[in-house]
Amino acid sequence: MTLALGDRLPELAIPFDRTTIVATAIASQDFEDVHHDPGKARDRGMPDIFISINATNGFIDRYVTDVCGPGTRIRKVSLRLGLPLFPGDTLTFASEVIEVTEDAVTIKVTGSHDRGVHVTARVTVSA
Repeated sequence: MTLALGDRLPELAIPFDRTTIVATAIASQDFEDVHHDPGKARDRGMPDIFISINATNGFIDRYVTDVCGPGTRIRKVSLRLGLPLFPGDTLTFASEVIEVTEDAVTIKVTGSHDRGVHVTARVTVSA
């Protein structure tokens, strides 16, 4: 896929249920109890379990490779978490190309749900 400065990539909406949140925490070996035990999450002031940062990072990678194509090589990801993502939320990714060099493209990715922004990221891929 050829990308130019200012290009906006197609959005991707992913619904999350309890099973997905637990499975992605386990798959990324994040065994923190707040990602699988509702009672422990409530003990820490949260209404329910929530997605792990490793899982969020994986879904950012999925989004970028889905919209840019399977041959896309991710070179760098930096992200900042915002509001938690709980079971029942739908995470919608949107993005814009913010930098293009001879050998790389940097994309700003935003992942939001009904309550606001869950994550913002800068993803650099090979051109």
